[in-house]
Amino acid sequence: MPNLSVQFGLCCFVAVVFATDVVSAGASSGETGTLSQPFAPQPLRLTLKGALAAALDNNPDVLLYKERIREAQGQVQTQLGAMLPNLSANVRQTRQTNFLGTIGISPVRTGPFSIFDARISATQNIFSLSLIQRWRASRESLHVTEQESEVQKFDTMAGVALAYMEGLKAMAMTKMHEANQQVMNDLIGIVKQRQRGGVATGLDIARLEAQLADERQQGSSARYELEHAKLTLINLLALPSESVLVLSDEWLTDVRDVPLSQEAMETALNQRPEVQAQATRVRTAELTHSSITGERLPSLLAQGEYGLIGNRWNNTLDTYNMAVVLQIPIFDGSQREGRIAQARSQLQQESLRMKSVLNQVRMEVHDALASLAAAKEQVGIAQTGLQMATKELDLARERYAVITSSSHFELTNGLSAVARARENLVNALFQLNAARVNLARSTGSLAALN
Repeated sequence: MPNLSVQFGLCCFVAVVFATDVVSAGASSGETGTLSQPFAPQPLRLTLKGALAAALDNNPDVLLYKERIREAQGQVQTQLGAMLPNLSANVRQTRQTNFLGTIGISPVRTGPFSIFDARISATQNIFSLSLIQRWRASRESLHVTEQESEVQKFDTMAGVALAYMEGLKAMAMTKMHEANQQVMNDLIGIVKQRQRGGVATGLDIARLEAQLADERQQGSSARYELEHAKLTLINLLALPSESVLVLSDEWLTDVRDVPLSQEAMETALNQRPEVQAQATRVRTAELTHSSITGERLPSLLAQGEYGLIGNRWNNTLDTYNMAVVLQIPIFDGSQREGRIAQARSQLQQESLRMKSVLNQVRMEVHDALASLAAAKEQVGIAQTGLQMATKELDLARERYAVITSSSHFELTNGLSAVARARENLVNALFQLNAARVNLARSTGSLAALN
């Protein structure tokens, strides 16, 4: 599916070109005020799958984690560089005098002389367990950042999906209230006809008109909820605030192939990025603890230097020195032991957090399955209730039309029952589709949501 930001950019480009043509035409004909009215932005038809894809491309929080991954990659490179050769070079030309008394000779100053010195120095860590473990810990930290990025992606996708469902709910509520108003207007016409025949009263009409006003008010609220849901989507997708969205998908009225509890749990534990990220944090803490503990061990370092020295650059002799240094830590004021204790505590904290994450994932999976089962049951009940309420209203209308002594209360009761049943069905369908989103989020399978 094409990227939504690309679609919007293309629409804006076409609008700008068209506006330029209009300005040029107006200028050539001597007209002014041609562009007094701004162009309306082109509507974007947005499917649920397209919204999820656009969120991954445009959402600032997702893009922020991409930068954090680059930062972690730089940290890995830094730790790796500590184990690679370190080369440096310097060239120096000096003009100086010396005081010979400093080396036990006559206390006189020498005449000025020149020294040219050019050399290359190299240092290489041959073995350091601490550096090796630090490098491995930085790689695990990179993996943690990558998995945290996946967590942010899943959270953003879930937010987008739920906002999309809220928009569909507001659309359904708007249509529902419009349908109720249509029925009420029809009934008001019937009652007014009976009033002209002297059977109904003005009180009957007033009661129905009061119900009609209430439906209009609720319809206005539903239209606002629809605009609010669209604005939420615009914010999550980082689209221009003047974008016009059209939600083109529809609700599912049933969810088939619901996984069993054990199957859903295994899927969640294998796919949830939170679980993977926390497991990586535990490994990172282990490697950090190991790297600090490794500071107790001796480390081996190779050093070398080669250069040219003389009184001029073209009158020099080569010099060099090489060394292998064995560094043996003995005592550093117990600083190392303090860092080891700190790292050990951090490892224990991450292990406890792992238990908390696993418990949270299990709870979310069970809750999502229970919510989905309840929502499916509510949809079935709501569909049956709407059928019965519609039948009640039809019978009440027939009775009111045939029996002149029939009370209008049967009509208003039937109308209230239909309105309530329609609202129950809309709420049940919303709960069903929201539960579907929550189940996909809890099992880590949001990418397959459609």
